Amino acid sequence: MRGCGYHSTVKSLTYSAFLPTFRTRSRRWRRSLAVLLVTAAAGFAWAPASAQSPNAATGPRLPTLGDTAREDLSPITERKLGEEIMRQIRRDRDYLDDDQILDYLNHFGGALVDVAPGARGETGSDFGFFAVRDPVLNAFALPGGYIGIHSGLLIAAQTESELASVMSHEIGHVSQRHIARMLGQQKQDALLPIAAMILAALAARASPDAAMGVLMGGQGLAIDRQLSFSRDAEREADRVGFQIMGAGGYDTTGMVAFFKRLQSANKVYGEMPAFLSSHPLTGERIADIQARIRETPQRQRADAIEFYLAKARARVLQDGSTTGLRDTRTTFETQLTQPQRQQQVAAQYGLAYLSLKQGDLAAARSWLDKSRASMKPKEGVLSAAPASDGGAMFAGLDLEIRLAAGQPKEVVQGAVKEAEQAVHAYPLSRALARQYAEAMIAAGKFEDATRYLRDQVRMYREDPKLYDLMAKAYSSQGKIALQHMALAESYVLAGAMPAAVDQLNFARKAGDASFYEQSVIDAREREIKERQRELKELEEKVK
Repeated sequence: MRGCGYHSTVKSLTYSAFLPTFRTRSRRWRRSLAVLLVTAAAGFAWAPASAQSPNAATGPRLPTLGDTAREDLSPITERKLGEEIMRQIRRDRDYLDDDQILDYLNHFGGALVDVAPGARGETGSDFGFFAVRDPVLNAFALPGGYIGIHSGLLIAAQTESELASVMSHEIGHVSQRHIARMLGQQKQDALLPIAAMILAALAARASPDAAMGVLMGGQGLAIDRQLSFSRDAEREADRVGFQIMGAGGYDTTGMVAFFKRLQSANKVYGEMPAFLSSHPLTGERIADIQARIRETPQRQRADAIEFYLAKARARVLQDGSTTGLRDTRTTFETQLTQPQRQQQVAAQYGLAYLSLKQGDLAAARSWLDKSRASMKPKEGVLSAAPASDGGAMFAGLDLEIRLAAGQPKEVVQGAVKEAEQAVHAYPLSRALARQYAEAMIAAGKFEDATRYLRDQVRMYREDPKLYDLMAKAYSSQGKIALQHMALAESYVLAGAMPAAVDQLNFARKAGDASFYEQSVIDAREREIKERQRELKELEEKVK
């Protein structure tokens, strides 16, 4: 796994040092993923984009690993590894499982991927963007196109151009397959300590001190080569990210602005010497990008209101403690006094979401209505057309309030119609699609819900929430076998294979399991067990 080159860290002698910042705080998660992370050997230190891209800017070139890198970690193997790591991440408490934020990040990131040179070529493909709860300004890339954004980074970004600079950097890492290249580099470097050990054994005959010097020198050379590879990769990631930003129409000065923000944040701890760091010095990176900006026409791009709404949700979810929520409320109240309309709208939206989380449904409704009203230009005031209207996110929060515990039956019944209209208005919103199913289940329309969910899982087979909703709908209808079969699929996507097999056994024993369903259960159990075997082989392959 590769991290975003924005957070400079010193790498230790073991590859486990490449763990992401947020995972170093989660011992349970780190234990569960230790084997995968160590074998991937590509931690969350942000890996840069390849210099071999025909569109890459001129500058230091990375070693050409060619077919060797492909053999070390093929695109298919890389994707499978990423999927397995994501299953573990989704089970961690710091995974920010918020549908609205996920929708925003994936729409925003997907637009960047569409203009990234070669991003949908050999690497495959499907990118997935997600968020983790961590105040550190960082992000990271996993094998197979999965890119994680820290909540602290989303909150700290002042413009979409700043956020685009980070995400473009990570997209560059993935599109250039730096994880495979890093593995190839490490396999080459592994020969250096071995050679040093042989020389040390020979030197020991004459002098034990000389033997130790040879041994440490060999290990040091291997480490130095890895750090040098990483620094060169980071430079290339910056350059490819710069190209993606330009192609996407974003203000490239956003990259410099964010670097300066990081530089300011790092002053508390100081920056490591260049020869010890896996990343170039921040000042060096700023100078490089500034030189490129001087040769690029300036662009202005209005930020979408969804950017500010997603930031507001992330701020509420960042710290759920009593003190954290109190500080969040104070921040929003201060934000209400700012002259920018987008800031005011986001503050009102944030107060609505905060009130919902605290169980004050009346306040949540009041603040949401104010936020929607603030989106409309005041009478007699000329205003530039907004980049977007935030309709999907407003509709999503509206449904969250309507479906909250304690709402009268008639409010829940009305949510079905509201959700149906929202889905038709915003067909690309995965969050609204799930809420539509939730509304139908809450209103007792179980047949409609299961019919709709069956269509959804055909399109989005990797969404465990859809299977959980299906299980809930089947349970309400007394369809026990189908309920356990749906839960089995949810457990598979969560990486809990033994639990999935248990659910299939429950389904097999259910009195309502038909002959056809029994056959499906048997076939699916064989597939899951085969998958378990493949995962073991995958772990061995990347060791």
